[in-house]
Amino acid sequence: MRFIDEARISIRAGHGGPGCVSFRREKFIPRGGPDGGDGGDGGDVIIVSDVQLGTLQDFRFKRSYAAGDGRHGSGTNKAGKDGADITLRVPVGTIIKEAIDGSVLADLTEDGQSWIACTGGRGGKGNAHFATSTHQAPKFAQDGEEGTSREILLELRLLAHAAIIGFPNAGKSTLISRISAARPKIADYPFTTLVPNLGVVAVPGGEQGRSFVVADIPGLVEGAHRGTGLGHKFLKHVERTSVLIHLVDGTLAAQDPELLAGRYLALRRELGLFNPGLLEKPELVAITKIDTFAKDDKSLAKAVKKLASAIKKHRTQPLLEHEPLCISSAAGEGLARLVGLAYSKWIAV
Repeated sequence: MRFIDEARISIRAGHGGPGCVSFRREKFIPRGGPDGGDGGDGGDVIIVSDVQLGTLQDFRFKRSYAAGDGRHGSGTNKAGKDGADITLRVPVGTIIKEAIDGSVLADLTEDGQSWIACTGGRGGKGNAHFATSTHQAPKFAQDGEEGTSREILLELRLLAHAAIIGFPNAGKSTLISRISAARPKIADYPFTTLVPNLGVVAVPGGEQGRSFVVADIPGLVEGAHRGTGLGHKFLKHVERTSVLIHLVDGTLAAQDPELLAGRYLALRRELGLFNPGLLEKPELVAITKIDTFAKDDKSLAKAVKKLASAIKKHRTQPLLEHEPLCISSAAGEGLARLVGLAYSKWIAV
């Protein structure tokens, strides 16, 4: 199944059924009065969030949905049948927007949360409704009202506590595979990750219930806010998270210790150009692949120092103890500290 996180659909509620013009015609009742029944109400279009869904795949091919129309009223004061409602199920975390101006109509963040997107038209009154002492034989009835219709945008934003971000080949997929049961594709070429991956992370310590959801976001590149690369399509998925786990490829330090700080600042620029609010989001910076260095490698120590200086200078959040963290997903080094710090500082509060 493909990961589809955006869809544009047309929806229409049911029209109300018309009322009936009818008069009693029964044996031995010479003065039968009006007995036209009311029309049925049109059905509503209801959107419901479902935790079992993880993509908007269902809306990829079918783009138009309509609820049932109300039926005509009939004689002997019989009301028409109401039109059937239609329920559209979407993943938890779906934002519903007006297609014309992009205004937010609803944000479904809980399982089972519902929103009536279009309201069915009211059924018309039959002529029995209009009979009075001075107008005892009305020969008219109401038409049913039209149901509302609109075009809407469905936009899925993943609900995760933490998002792992970084340039391609920074080690994001390897990290999520080591700290959770997620098994993303891992390879040594850029853009191996094409869609976000979610994993549940158990926090070390043994206490039951200490866990959180982490998302592995496809690699970002310079110019991502303009549509370069793949990551720009998924930047919106980091907006709901409590903390950004920013990975920097440690192997770059062997080429030039300045490169780590440059990569860190370049990615922060992309985040700010996409949404300035992301720069204020809590962040935890980690240098990956330190298993490729010797214990006394001076280039790594120099890169750590320069990266720490860049973090202090460009981030409002103060530098944390041991930050930037040095980790190795392959060797499992530093992972417990990273998970525990992210949980205790921003998720457990």
